[in-house]
Amino acid sequence: MLNLTAKPLTAEAFAPFGDVIDARTSASFPINAGRTQRHHDLAKVETLGENAHTLINIFVSQPVTLPLNLTFLERHPQGSQAFMPLHQERFIVVVAPPGDTIAPDEVQAFVTDGRQGVNYRAGTWHAIQSVLEREGEFLVVDRGGDGNNCDEYPLDVTVTLAE
Repeated sequence: MLNLTAKPLTAEAFAPFGDVIDARTSASFPINAGRTQRHHDLAKVETLGENAHTLINIFVSQPVTLPLNLTFLERHPQGSQAFMPLHQERFIVVVAPPGDTIAPDEVQAFVTDGRQGVNYRAGTWHAIQSVLEREGEFLVVDRGGDGNNCDEYPLDVTVTLAE
């Protein structure tokens, strides 16, 4: 059993796995006659393979209980997958680098502050959606198209939050 303590999510710590999406720390500029601030190019959307296209979805997730017990991680080898909370929902992020197997010492856990989202790079292993405190709605951007784009890897992981 792998035991992890989720640490606060930062762009630097998460960089090996993808992008942190956070308008508070991004470059921006005014558009629409100055009435809108555009936070531009916050994450790289990857859609690989035959007939690939970008999907925009809304996921509604039920909260998890702590400690969070996981029995597998999943990956999407043909595209990135971004999750952005719509109502400041905090969630746990568990990730491991791309590869055919997962080395337990490379698995990391983070907790968002409710205003941060993540974009998992293609092939990055990650846990299923794990929202805290209350039901969560997320804007999800990922890949549609031909071929299998979801692999699972069995791994027993328990996650707690840092005090």
